Amino acid sequence: MNLPTEVRYRPYADWTDEEKTKIKENVAKSPWRASYHIEPETGLLNDPNGFSYFNGKFQLFYQSWPFGAAHGLKQWVHTETEDLVHFTETGVKLLPDHENDSHGAYSGSAYQIGDKLFIFYTGNVRDENWIRDPRQIGAWMDKDGKIEKFDKVLIKQPADATGHFRDPQIFDYKGQFYAIVGAQNHDKQGYIKLYKAVDNDVENWVEVGDLDFGGTGSEYMIECPNLVIVDDKPVLLYSPQGLDKAELDYDNIYPNTYKIFQDFDTEKPALVDGTPIINLDYGFEAYATQGFNTPDGRALIVSWIGLPDVDYPTDKYDYQGAMSLVKELSIKDGKLYQYPVEAITSLRVSQEDFSEKVSTTNTYELELNFEANTQTELVLFADQEGNGLSLTVDTENGKVILDRSKAGEQYATDFGTSRECALDAGQAATANIFVDNSIVEIFFNKGEKVFTSRVFPSTEQTGIKVTSGNVSGHYFNLKY
Repeated sequence: MNLPTEVRYRPYADWTDEEKTKIKENVAKSPWRASYHIEPETGLLNDPNGFSYFNGKFQLFYQSWPFGAAHGLKQWVHTETEDLVHFTETGVKLLPDHENDSHGAYSGSAYQIGDKLFIFYTGNVRDENWIRDPRQIGAWMDKDGKIEKFDKVLIKQPADATGHFRDPQIFDYKGQFYAIVGAQNHDKQGYIKLYKAVDNDVENWVEVGDLDFGGTGSEYMIECPNLVIVDDKPVLLYSPQGLDKAELDYDNIYPNTYKIFQDFDTEKPALVDGTPIINLDYGFEAYATQGFNTPDGRALIVSWIGLPDVDYPTDKYDYQGAMSLVKELSIKDGKLYQYPVEAITSLRVSQEDFSEKVSTTNTYELELNFEANTQTELVLFADQEGNGLSLTVDTENGKVILDRSKAGEQYATDFGTSRECALDAGQAATANIFVDNSIVEIFFNKGEKVFTSRVFPSTEQTGIKVTSGNVSGHYFNLKY
């Protein structure tokens, strides 16, 4: 949604109660609110931030502009959870209320240090000519949710970077705190800076150098770089804006990608012996994925179900964006798998054998089996004529196609209305499909390939149809 700059950067205090109530009333009119995914109460939700473990619970913030479906003066909204499925908004917010984040609290990370949570984020600052000064800054949050910001800038914009320098991720590698920051150089190429905390003091950072991860610089910016350790292997998650399609075949406006490495050389600094760049998700919407390693060593990720520079059907209801399910990462046969955390099964309230349905609540999970060397098409969000979200699974040729051209309200059609990926040809396949009113997350072979998408069905589109082939499995009603 395009709104004037003066509206998007209007101070929070200037919004009247009447205006806020009107926005809430408009949001309430939406037919597409999710039930078991995080959505904003009002306004925009975009990047997941500060995903961490602190005070015996998992912490997740999301970036937000609460006054409409547009990118404005950003804050962080805090949620917490014990099971990584049921999240509670606490009322705590990281507000853009300091000279170092005057034009927005942009993306970043968090890490428990002692009895406090260290928050490391980008402060967006603009001068009178609207020139950006990106500042990597910090804050402490205590167990009561009280946030105390640092006055000093922890990492200033380096001489070799443009104003596109953001999204610091702090991580512990072999007992040393490091941080990576996404950047753009003066040749308009994306790269990543590596920093380390002197004597592990998170108020004192020094540059180690440009991180060699085998990038080509074909992208013009690297957003949201995250390094996680999965089964002892360093995995780099990142969003390379403008990446050359000769380097990676992708259809979304911007891709969300990863590489698996064998080692991390912190001196050079370099990630060693990496795979080619690979799509993290094959659906229509997954971006700015954030991951971290839990105290017990698991690697967890969560994504923004949305994309920058795209208008959504919910914009007219003054909100946009959602968080994906939390997924755990593993590596099998050199491939990265991502699958919802075990506790997701707690949402299942009833189970039956899979069959076609004339209508559902559009809030369910399917656990499906596709036999080897078969071709099957099923339609989710199906109306009486069989229009809806088409999923074709061709195990003979090893191909999956997701087509939303007949599913409800259409948008972003410039980027196509179908998405596809490859599976091993001639092999049976499974799919776990999570449907949540206007969100679909599909996991093939327990997370070998993933499709995350928004769909905005019409009121009649609530059924499930099998239009060709055979499929077996289970249907679960889900309740949050």
